[in-house]
Amino acid sequence: MKKILTTILLLGIIVYGYCSFINPVVSADGINFTDGTLTEAIRKAKSENKAVFIDVSTTWCGYCKKMKRNAFSDKTVGAYFNDKFVSIEMDAEKGEGIAFSQKYNVNSYPTFIVLDKNETVVLIGVGYLDKEQFMEFGQTAFSKIK
Repeated sequence: MKKILTTILLLGIIVYGYCSFINPVVSADGINFTDGTLTEAIRKAKSENKAVFIDVSTTWCGYCKKMKRNAFSDKTVGAYFNDKFVSIEMDAEKGEGIAFSQKYNVNSYPTFIVLDKNETVVLIGVGYLDKEQFMEFGQTAFSKIK
């Protein structure tokens, strides 16, 4: 009986760990990604006098998941991005993400695009960034906004 319970417990831990890797949980202290469309995010950015940060990713992208776990969930990163940007996630293979990815020639994941409130591209970044590099990306983008 003890072996059966131990086996069930271990299987539960393995399944939980696997699910966390496949669909990482983002900390409430990190970046608050807005729900809705890009148009709604731009409207919100205009009303709050912020820029728009767009994370373009796919469901199968390992580095995209790693960004969510390591950079997007960081408290310092979250505080900075939530103060300066309206953030939105786009799946490059679904919904409006398809047309958006074509418009901005996104062909590598993750891709980060910052638009000012007038929808002008401020900065584009591609590939995995650790939290320090990602903060630098955000600060560089913000410094370019007029």
